[in-house]
Amino acid sequence: MIPIAEKTHAQTITARSEFTAGVLSAVPIMVGYLPIAVAFGMIAQQAGIPPLLSVCMSALVYAGASQFMAVNMLSAGAGTLEIVLATFVLNFRHFVMGLSLMNKLKKMPAAWKMAVSSGITDETFAVASLQKETIGKWFLAGLVLTSYTTWVVGTLIGGLLSQFIPPSISESMSVALYAMFIGLLIPAVRDNAKWGLIALVSMGLNTVLGMFLSSGWSIVLSTVLGGMAGVWLRRRKKG
Repeated sequence: MIPIAEKTHAQTITARSEFTAGVLSAVPIMVGYLPIAVAFGMIAQQAGIPPLLSVCMSALVYAGASQFMAVNMLSAGAGTLEIVLATFVLNFRHFVMGLSLMNKLKKMPAAWKMAVSSGITDETFAVASLQKETIGKWFLAGLVLTSYTTWVVGTLIGGLLSQFIPPSISESMSVALYAMFIGLLIPAVRDNAKWGLIALVSMGLNTVLGMFLSSGWSIVLSTVLGGMAGVWLRRRKKG
């Protein structure tokens, strides 16, 4: 029988090893997150949001696309309800991601699932999903915590740097939003061209609706209608 002290020591080493593996797996995410988070901090400051509030936004919302969208909508004069609805619609995919990960997290305690669930993003989901074996709780903690910290710290750096970088340069960094969306879209389009068609339909709807509605509501409605078009296309393919 293994003594309790030796068993505890072995568990500590295993936890440390899993956590380190999670941190190392998050390195590519850190490389991608940092410049975008810095750009967000600068753009938020440019839109009149103080660094402290932009950092709080990154810490509490932790959704890059939604945060960029929210800042753009604030700049365009959109209302709170429009921003909240658009954020909800844009992030609804995380419910599906969470359900998909459940098969890999069966042995994880419920408290851990609740703790790390808020750290699931497109990138951490992709890394976690690619793991061939069941994900350990310490691995997921290392992956999520490292990515989350990078995003929040990057936002702070961007907010502070915005005071020293000319507005003309910081304005050009808003292209990071489009680059991030394109980066998310291209892998899906390479897998199935219909995702590109859905994106084009959503863009067209947003352009048309924007002629009659505010920018906030046109984004919300075009996102919902574009998603419904995607569901219709997939059902048609199965039929």
